[in-house]
Amino acid sequence: MSRRHLDFACGGIELAGTLDEAPGASGLLIVSGGNETRAGAFSGQAQLAARIAAAGHPVFRFDRRGVGDSEGQNLGFRGSAADIAAALEAFRAAAPHLSRVAGFGNCDAASVLMLGSGAGFDALALANPWTLDNDHAAPPPAAIRARYGAKLRDPREWRRLFTGGVSLGKLAGGLVRAAGPAPAPTTLAQEMKAGLARFAGPVEILLAGRDRTAQLFDAAWDSDDALIRRCPDATHAFAEPDAREWLIERVLAALA
Repeated sequence: MSRRHLDFACGGIELAGTLDEAPGASGLLIVSGGNETRAGAFSGQAQLAARIAAAGHPVFRFDRRGVGDSEGQNLGFRGSAADIAAALEAFRAAAPHLSRVAGFGNCDAASVLMLGSGAGFDALALANPWTLDNDHAAPPPAAIRARYGAKLRDPREWRRLFTGGVSLGKLAGGLVRAAGPAPAPTTLAQEMKAGLARFAGPVEILLAGRDRTAQLFDAAWDSDDALIRRCPDATHAFAEPDAREWLIERVLAALA
């Protein structure tokens, strides 16, 4: 496996990409979430690319406009469709033996792939899709109940309660919120659902059990959706060793 850095054009702007080469005809394009560079949090995307390439699949990563090593203005995830299309074209040009490309995105990168009805990919692996219309939404009641359930099973939390280490006011407020109804789906979640319904290829939605973004998605989506796969102990970036292996298995399944 070799790693090659290259530049490609998006509307006259130069974007930076990285190709992990491999002989397989099924490749992976990683779309970064937030304002994250193509290396990913704690180099997680670079490590994921290396593992997938070692399994025989080429992997392409890129920085969208205005992020990392790429030129231009950062238009946010809703304005990144042209960047993704240019990256997909550059990937196919750099690895002409490809016959199939799967897209992987975490957080709002997953959201934009859903909004774009698959964005030209043959398969999708969507992790912890972002569903908030703003950044200030409270955790959904289901997430609060799960948090309190974990605390009730922890003897240390009982000791904190009996020794005055827990604010009874905050506890009461949390219990009230936990008993509340699920929030109504956001406008963004409804758009994502409509976009994904227009995609004909295989899809897996990968949710990290300890991630607030995934919990909010669960509250806004059909929790019984057959597309959903859950990793209960994972955090947002699947940084835990077991969670990382689980993620790699799911991505390889999308490439199969």
